[in-house]
Amino acid sequence: MNRRGLLKHGVRAAGGLLAMPAVARSQPVVTWKLASIFPKTLDVQFSTTETIARIASELTDGNFQIQIFAAGEIVPPLQILDAVQAGTVQAGHTALYYAIGKDPAFAIPTSIPFGMNQRQQNAWMYEGGGIDLCNQFLAKYNVYHLPAGNSGGQMGGWFRKEIKSLQDFVGLKFRTAGIGGEVMSRMGAVPQTIPAGEIYAALERGVIDGAEWVAPYDDERLGFVKVAPYYYLPGFTEGQSVVNAIFNLEAWNQLPRSYQEILRNACSYANVTMPAKMDARNPPALKRLVAAGAQLRAFPEEVVEAGRTASRQIMDEFAAKSPDFKILYDSYSSFLQDVYLWFSAQEIQYDNIMVKGLKKA
Repeated sequence: MNRRGLLKHGVRAAGGLLAMPAVARSQPVVTWKLASIFPKTLDVQFSTTETIARIASELTDGNFQIQIFAAGEIVPPLQILDAVQAGTVQAGHTALYYAIGKDPAFAIPTSIPFGMNQRQQNAWMYEGGGIDLCNQFLAKYNVYHLPAGNSGGQMGGWFRKEIKSLQDFVGLKFRTAGIGGEVMSRMGAVPQTIPAGEIYAALERGVIDGAEWVAPYDDERLGFVKVAPYYYLPGFTEGQSVVNAIFNLEAWNQLPRSYQEILRNACSYANVTMPAKMDARNPPALKRLVAAGAQLRAFPEEVVEAGRTASRQIMDEFAAKSPDFKILYDSYSSFLQDVYLWFSAQEIQYDNIMVKGLKKA
């Protein structure tokens, strides 16, 4: 959509159409650098980053320029938070849960095991106070955050060997991220944090025994089916994953308010369009993966329940040692309990009858 169309129609975000501000030509010229965690090969995610920058430019007649750098071009993928905090770059498009080594609270703006799905996470973020609570925490790190994309539902991962019981996790070297790594560790696995562009080589060489990334469309592009044929579901360590737009807090505060509002709207637009693209691309990608040899498997029940038990223990431990995690998790978990009352009454029931209908077709 061109600038005129955006100004006329606004940006479609979670709550409907958001009117975009008409920015006067007298607004200042601002040039930012943005480091993305995504390689260009992951076209949905990387194009979402590009869309944010394009909107910022088009709605300011080119006065607000955001130069995008793909994974590793200017900052190592797992060091984006540090770079934004220090002002090395003004912005990043990343997943904050990679920083749980600093504080486990960094996981909640992105994803936690056995947590909300994408719609529920959006509801908490936009209507449950989640964005403000996250930013109260992130201000301590000189960072401001906005949700700016979402993976939607994720798969459980690719494995070189079949998983028949919980015992098969013992000693298994598995690529994952965030608190999901802590859960896998409690289940006996050896979690590994590896950027997207390095996972295939690690699987191919046997450095790791399995890996989760996102879902069929991305996983197909990364080629995992060639080296690890067993494809497991569900992804209980990540029911969804927010892609976090982060901004150096000083740089954010120096922006004109109209530029801030443009970024809010651009990120909201990204937060709607990315999962829409993933939901449209995942079904045909899954069919292609199965045709290429992927063997779909459901995790044994004892594996899922062991993960659930470990997750609960870990959340309690993190809440006891991190005041910031406790503040965020108390709000998050309370919202999750309430939202599932509604989902179990209607959404899940509707999905169940739809699935039964499809099976008969």
